[in-house]
Amino acid sequence: MIGSCLCYLLLPAARLCRVLSDAFFTCRKNALLAKSSSPQVEGGFAMAPRGLDQEEREGLLHQWREEGASRLPTSVNEGPPLEKGLASGSLALLMASPEEQRDAASEDKWSNVQLSDLRATETLEEPFSDLAGIPGEEQLEGVDGTVWTAVPMQAGPQFADCAVLPVGTLTTERWEEDPAVVAWSIAPESVPEEEAPVWPFEGLGQLQPPPVEIPYHEILWREWEDLSVQPDPQGLDSGEVPQFQFTVMSYNILAQDLVQQSSELYLHCHPDILNWNYRFSNLVQEFQHWDPDILCLQEVQEDHYWEQLEPTLRMMGFTCFYKRRTGCKTDGCAVCYKHSRFRLLCASPVEYFRPGLELLNRDNVGLVLLLQPLVPESLGQITVGPLCVANTHVLYNPRRGDVKLAQVAILLAEVDKVARLADGSYCPIILCGDLNSVPDSPLYNFIRNGQLQYQGMPAWKVSGQEDFSHQLYQRKLLTPLWPSSLGITDSCQYVTPCHPKRSERRKYGRDFLLRFRFCDSAFQRPMGLVLIEGVTDARPERPAGWSQSLPEADPPDPEPFFPRASGTIQHSLNLTSVYSHFLPQQGRPEVTTMPLGLGATVDYIFFSAEPCENGHRASRRLYRDGALKLLGRLSLLSEDVLWAANGLPNPFCSSDHLCLLASFGMEVTAP
Repeated sequence: MIGSCLCYLLLPAARLCRVLSDAFFTCRKNALLAKSSSPQVEGGFAMAPRGLDQEEREGLLHQWREEGASRLPTSVNEGPPLEKGLASGSLALLMASPEEQRDAASEDKWSNVQLSDLRATETLEEPFSDLAGIPGEEQLEGVDGTVWTAVPMQAGPQFADCAVLPVGTLTTERWEEDPAVVAWSIAPESVPEEEAPVWPFEGLGQLQPPPVEIPYHEILWREWEDLSVQPDPQGLDSGEVPQFQFTVMSYNILAQDLVQQSSELYLHCHPDILNWNYRFSNLVQEFQHWDPDILCLQEVQEDHYWEQLEPTLRMMGFTCFYKRRTGCKTDGCAVCYKHSRFRLLCASPVEYFRPGLELLNRDNVGLVLLLQPLVPESLGQITVGPLCVANTHVLYNPRRGDVKLAQVAILLAEVDKVARLADGSYCPIILCGDLNSVPDSPLYNFIRNGQLQYQGMPAWKVSGQEDFSHQLYQRKLLTPLWPSSLGITDSCQYVTPCHPKRSERRKYGRDFLLRFRFCDSAFQRPMGLVLIEGVTDARPERPAGWSQSLPEADPPDPEPFFPRASGTIQHSLNLTSVYSHFLPQQGRPEVTTMPLGLGATVDYIFFSAEPCENGHRASRRLYRDGALKLLGRLSLLSEDVLWAANGLPNPFCSSDHLCLLASFGMEVTAP
């Protein structure tokens, strides 16, 4: 080592200056490469690592002159004018291209060892130094024999439908538009498809090639599942039974205020795709593409509704009704229908907040509309019955299933009032909304099966969103679930009849009333009754062959009260879900949202149908088509598909929920 130092001290001053210059340039170049970030994509090209350009060399030379020139040996600064001139020439050589440096170095009679030491790092830089002059198809040999090729990244036909945001809106840092910038990729014949190509820079780790634009349109493609024959051009089914066909969309469009309040849920999104103007444009395009006849929206911000959404939908032929959440909340629910296809009969906003009730102290709301389908006059004298459409957004809190049950009971009571006909039956019903409950949860089964035994059930279990069974304290549901002051029975009906009372009320006979002494309620001792042996502990004995069915000769009043087991709620609307909540082809469950990266189904479209025999399976009721027939639906996606699109929202879907779309047919009758 001492001999090597003496060898360098014996060199002329010019050559010593050149050695120091080359060493300084190589050191700074390696430092810059080590600090350089991974390549980024901008526009149609991908930036790849390359050598320092002329401007960067000049900057390094200037910095070297200011910081390091004064530290050279005294012999260099105090040498004769000839030596200083040689030193200036060597500094100019630092600014020259690598080829000029290589030519100049060959003129000096250096030893092979010294040349290898000085050019060790320059060998790595040579393939990238002449980047601007490489043709588009020319191949280069890398350090490890890897074949590199310069390929401009042009948008092919497979990415023609990709959702690409404007560069000016999505990027805060812009690369200089240099025509010499090209995209680097490893030649296909030299690298297997299953291995990701890397750049083999020693000491810098593995630099992955720039990512390709995500084809959102291909990843998030949703199929239309046709469940019936093709419709008639005039909107009627071409089968034997004529039908009035229409489509319904349910969509949680994500209020902008909620985005700002819960920004931690959207850290995976670029800020520009969360901008309301961008999201509103995407949502309107989605409405125009699917063109529903009835639109049920949740999380509709009030100022956006009146300033942008309602005027836009009105221009598209919709008549809109909006209900803002109570309290200080800024969003709500909206139901919109095309006035060319429906006529409004009545609209009932629903508020779940009840002052003084801890169970109902939340600000969620709902909307219930009764619509009359309009049949074209060219079809003659045919009529279609009314249609009841309900929309709601239930409380999110996974721990408060008792609140969710009470809110759903209030909504069903309002639907029961609006949809009930004069003869006691119900018109076709469609219930949409974000219920914040997963499929097959107790709340879901209550809506679908029409009955729920809730006594002693943990409150978190009602919605099935999260599992809190590990917690020591768990809120449990007790009987009664809501107080009688709410005015709603356990059958989810208002205590006051919704239809006009008859002048002559039916009276029951004595024999009919006596049969209730053997019902289930008669065998339960009231909680406040004092137990007296031989008096209050006696139970009647049911006669042989007794049944709780009512006699045919003496029918009951249209609104009789049948005693039920304690802790049970029920309804008689006969609702079933449009979706099956499972993708058989993929073997995965359907999802409608991805909170915190976890897929779940919380959005639904229920519709009325006729129950049928289910054998011995009393836990799940089966349905068949009734007055309202399901004709088709828009397929949902699985969790892994949404993961491939970077979750929700993304540049293609501007909400954290997927829209639900279904097509229905209603029976048309002659006058």
